[in-house]
Amino acid sequence: MYKGKRVSVVIPCHNEEEGVRVTLSDMPTLVDEVVVVDNNCTDSTAQVAESMGAVVVHEERKGYGAAYKAGFSRATGDIIVTMDGDGTYPRSFIIVLLEIMIEEDWDFITCDRTGHREKGAGTFIRILGNSVLNWTMFLLYFFHLRDSQTGMWVFKRSILPRLTITSDGMAFSEELKIEAFSKRDLRCTELPIYYRARIGESKLNVWKDGFYNLFFLLRKRFGLVDKSTVRRFASLVPDAALGATDELSSHEPAHE
Repeated sequence: MYKGKRVSVVIPCHNEEEGVRVTLSDMPTLVDEVVVVDNNCTDSTAQVAESMGAVVVHEERKGYGAAYKAGFSRATGDIIVTMDGDGTYPRSFIIVLLEIMIEEDWDFITCDRTGHREKGAGTFIRILGNSVLNWTMFLLYFFHLRDSQTGMWVFKRSILPRLTITSDGMAFSEELKIEAFSKRDLRCTELPIYYRARIGESKLNVWKDGFYNLFFLLRKRFGLVDKSTVRRFASLVPDAALGATDELSSHEPAHE
């Protein structure tokens, strides 16, 4: 609990046994619950997470986005914090981000890894690819982020019904930001964090996932995304609040 707000941390995992152990070992005590999503793990990720007090959700649908959708549906906090289970994102920054969010009344914060990297965190190809995706997002959607692919976000759970998320894969990250920053009545910002080298083997296919995310930006901009994978989060907020957000969103252009 932080300043009267319950805090949930959601962590998607595919075979992150060692990484999730480190990630959970120094989770701040102000976090009310940690939801670890077991996305078809074949190692002991789930058992390690459970032994360290996390709620484990099993999601058989493969993909980064599918795992996050399952985790968001289970999270109960007023504020949701996300991070990967590989030890790269700083748990110590959670309190700083929460303080800024509450004091300045932000609805959505995305974290920028680009200027504060530990040696070995990120390769030249990944950094170059991220830059290409950042500029593509700017040209298509008219807002600029320094790190459009980051996996650490802090946001109010009540905004989830406002966001139409179609991707079950790696493009989930950029789509979430597009949806949030495109809502003119939501207060969104980007803040810098420190980024560490990962623990364990990366699951990212740099070229395949990079081009997929690039083409996804184009497909979403021109309404060519697959809407069959949309999971609605209407049950996550009270009916009265949902009615208010629906009324607001009805005056905005669709982003699908």
